[in-house]
Amino acid sequence: MKKLIAGVVLLSASSMAFAQPGCGVGSMIWKGQSGVPAHVLAATTNGTFGNQTFGMTTGTLGCNTSEAVQSMAMYMDSNIDKVARDMSRGEGENLETLAVLLGVEAADREAFRTLMQDSFASIFPNADTTSGQAVDAIVAVLEKHETLSKYVS
Repeated sequence: MKKLIAGVVLLSASSMAFAQPGCGVGSMIWKGQSGVPAHVLAATTNGTFGNQTFGMTTGTLGCNTSEAVQSMAMYMDSNIDKVARDMSRGEGENLETLAVLLGVEAADREAFRTLMQDSFASIFPNADTTSGQAVDAIVAVLEKHETLSKYVS
């Protein structure tokens, strides 16, 4: 029993670190609940079912994202390794494709590339980062940026 509880705690902690329970099956099940336990349960449910990328891509499961973010999510599903490589360097075709998919104007592209490179460690914290986790992190980073937030709202 102790091993089961320890496993749930570890899974919850790792899921909470990446999955944001703002949308997905977990957020729907735990809707209206607040606090760390609800957040952990929602994030764990989302992580277990791996449904956030699907929800963001299709605009279902409580995920109300823009078409640009949906396009980015679909692109990331197939190109995550290439995007990570380009993002770590702050340049490259795949990073440029992300900018285009998000509708980043030419005048903002340098700021976008710089922000993505500077945020690489938080977007891809480890080699096991999924495309859904990376998309969530990219959106979170962009939302905090004064100029670039307009591309994910």
